[in-house]
Amino acid sequence: MVKEIHAAHILCKTEKKALEVKEKLAEGQQSFAEMARKILAMPFGKSGGDLGWFGKGKMALEFKKAALRGGEGQDTGPVKTQFGYHLIRVLDRK
Repeated sequence: MVKEIHAAHILCKTEKKALEVKEKLAEGQQSFAEMARKILAMPFGKSGGDLGWFGKGKMALEFKKAALRGGEGQDTGPVKTQFGYHLIRVLDRK
């Protein structure tokens, strides 16, 4: 059973923007971290979107469910939460 997830994300205000970013990532135009630095405000932008480790109750439910479904190194989303639309990359699990 996964107790903690290490993930990075890119947060966009609109689904349209999130889909545009996802397409650029799929085309390999920029890395996930480069896109996060370009789009996200501090502090997560500076870290390439890295959220660190999180467990139960630490993230919005929709975000956590999507992160649990995603495979390591795969991009998931866009996932809508109260904050906007997230693209999520699971970096590790424990």
